[in-house]
Amino acid sequence: GVVTSATGAAIRDILNVMERRFPNLHIVVAPVRVQGQGAAVEIAEAIADLNALGGLDVLILGRGGGSLEDLWCFNEEVVARAIVKSELPVISAVGHEIDVTISDFVADLRAATPSAAAELVVGRKRAFEEFLNARQVELVRVLRERLLRERNRLLQARGSEGLRDPRSLIAQYVQGVDALALRME
Repeated sequence: GVVTSATGAAIRDILNVMERRFPNLHIVVAPVRVQGQGAAVEIAEAIADLNALGGLDVLILGRGGGSLEDLWCFNEEVVARAIVKSELPVISAVGHEIDVTISDFVADLRAATPSAAAELVVGRKRAFEEFLNARQVELVRVLRERLLRERNRLLQARGSEGLRDPRSLIAQYVQGVDALALRME
């Protein structure tokens, strides 16, 4: 999930990085004002809304750089409390390298820029595919070993006297019971 302005450079940067690194990734954008009157409340509500939505792994809270006044909504208590309350991990990607806001301190992780946040969140698709292929190879190996083990157990069972001639096995047990009965008498 991404909480940012729908028209700013930050969302374009984030989406470009994500598309380049992992095409077809599901992204939910909660468009908000990122400066000015009422922006802090919008941001806090968007964080809560994305948490309630479900199905998301992480939230990026971002905007490009600006003056202290431009970034002030990210210093507001309502935003800090919304970040802390978030069950989803939050990456604060507010401003540029030198910009620091309270949201950076209460978030789970701080990224220097919105693009850097996108890179932290989205691994390269190729690396993910290689990981999945390795897990598939391991799964096939484990299943083959299990199948072989169970096949051997079946062959052993098929070769056992009890399965070849169950009557003789029952007769042996009957004899044993008879012998115990005689001893008891």
